[in-house]
Amino acid sequence: MINKLLKTMKTPNLTLALSLLLSFIFLSKPSHQASNPPPPLPNPRLLKAYTALQAWKHVITSDPNNFTANWCGLNVCNYTGVYCAPAPDDPHTVTVSGIDLNHANIVGSLPEELGLLTDLALFHVNSNRFYGTVPYSFRYLHLLHELDISNNQFSGQFPLSVLYLLSLKFLDVRYNNFLGEIPSTLFDLKLDALFVNNNKFQFSLPQNIGNSSLSVIVLANNDLKGCIPSSFANLKDTLDEVILMNSGLRGCLPSNLGLLDKVKVFDISNNDLVGALPESMGGMKSLEQLNVANNKFSGKFPASICSLPKLENFTYSYNYFCTQPPKCMKLQEQNDRKNCIPYRQLQRSPKECATFYANLVNCDALGCKPRSPSPPPPRSPPPPPPPHVAYHYR
Repeated sequence: MINKLLKTMKTPNLTLALSLLLSFIFLSKPSHQASNPPPPLPNPRLLKAYTALQAWKHVITSDPNNFTANWCGLNVCNYTGVYCAPAPDDPHTVTVSGIDLNHANIVGSLPEELGLLTDLALFHVNSNRFYGTVPYSFRYLHLLHELDISNNQFSGQFPLSVLYLLSLKFLDVRYNNFLGEIPSTLFDLKLDALFVNNNKFQFSLPQNIGNSSLSVIVLANNDLKGCIPSSFANLKDTLDEVILMNSGLRGCLPSNLGLLDKVKVFDISNNDLVGALPESMGGMKSLEQLNVANNKFSGKFPASICSLPKLENFTYSYNYFCTQPPKCMKLQEQNDRKNCIPYRQLQRSPKECATFYANLVNCDALGCKPRSPSPPPPRSPPPPPPPHVAYHYR
């Protein structure tokens, strides 16, 4: 056909021949090149995210619900569980802002490359079977607001990378196998909620616990090996819920505990606490649930506790209280069994009570000795490591 067109160019109608030739050339191109141009390459932040997520996918050994099945190609914003948004420092640049793989039942570990996700605001992987330790590279996630790695199989020491996360408000590492000390510097962060319960931590509550801005603190089912310091009352402006049950707490309660007048739930059951309940607890006017059961409290407790306007449940069983204010009998729920209260059913035997009261502890002499503070983390961490995974399509 081209030869025929060239022959027509010898005719006087040269313009018409050239038009036909050009039309043939353009019409001969594959139509998909005009209608489907190649997708643009991601911006550098998304390329780093691709590197991090591909490295993570490489160390996932089981994904029964196929959460990561579509983790292919450079368009990481389409990956299941990956959320993108404009970068805080550049609204014209899209970046990975969140990871949410909760309840995915994934087996694997967390690679160091996750430290490349420097714009991450939330990282949620609770209720999986992740194991190993939290990468030290997490210290580069300076914008991280929520970190939830609860209900997994993580182990080792408390993840020190957390101490660098100055934007962190929500930390949940409960139901894992962490052990050892929790650094006292954790309580210098402005956390709103802290859940470290059901691990194997062994530590005592530091004096600087009052430096935090916690509204919820749950340390249950660890080994605290100490008492509640008086500085705990410094949380009076923010604290709403306290769960310290079965934590190995010892000693007497601080006399200023009643300053916590915003606390609604206070559970210190199943410990080794002694002495009387402080008179000041009658000032905890927001209290709804109070549980001091299974300790060694003794004497009489303030009648003002049972007069608290919002108190619904007061459990003080399995102690050595010897009197019970009548007002406590009018609460919706109360449990006084296994104490030393006369004329009440299901109490300890007179002999057991007499033996206990013959060896009462002097709270003024006992005191609450603070532990030595943990060393602070280095001021300036080194720069993040270079990517270990090449940029390529998968």
